[in-house]
Amino acid sequence: MRRRCSAAPSPGENRCQFGRAAAVEVAAEMFTNDKRQAERTGRHGTPRAQYLQELVTEFQNTTNEESKERIVANLANFAYDPYNYAFLRQLNVLELFLDCITEPNEKLIEFGISGICNSCVDPENAAMIIQCGGIPLVIQCLSSSDGSTVTYALGALYYLCNSSSKKEILKPEVIEVIRRYSASGSLNVIFSNLANAFLDKHVNN
Repeated sequence: MRRRCSAAPSPGENRCQFGRAAAVEVAAEMFTNDKRQAERTGRHGTPRAQYLQELVTEFQNTTNEESKERIVANLANFAYDPYNYAFLRQLNVLELFLDCITEPNEKLIEFGISGICNSCVDPENAAMIIQCGGIPLVIQCLSSSDGSTVTYALGALYYLCNSSSKKEILKPEVIEVIRRYSASGSLNVIFSNLANAFLDKHVNN
């Protein structure tokens, strides 16, 4: 079922970069802008917004699980590029990512939380995810048996935690889980680094 959200509040000032999304500030030229998009699309190519709409429509119309996984993985990759942020909001792709997290299919969950992690570096996207009730869904991903899902959840919470959401995120039971990942050390360096970054930013300051 498609998640419906009311208008998101104005985004906050905090826009930090770390982990996978750090490439945004490291190599801005790798991302699309209007001129580059026109060059890549060509006179007869499909505009980005139209292409994304086609992906969303295909997802809505298919009942094949593998097709859904492919489409959501594709959308999650597009969520990595700031050029697409406005399109993702206009086409309700952020809500689609959240809906995927509620599915029993582990791959859909992974790709859904990946899309949330990639897009919530943008404050306006983060505000919409919070407004749509996304925080509990992201938190539940911390308990996944899939390592990628946990990684994306830790990254997403780093960006989603702000003055309007910290009461919902910084609950004792959530902090306890993140502290366990922080202590995992050599068992899982990625978990440990992400958890430490979250704790340093939002708990230990």
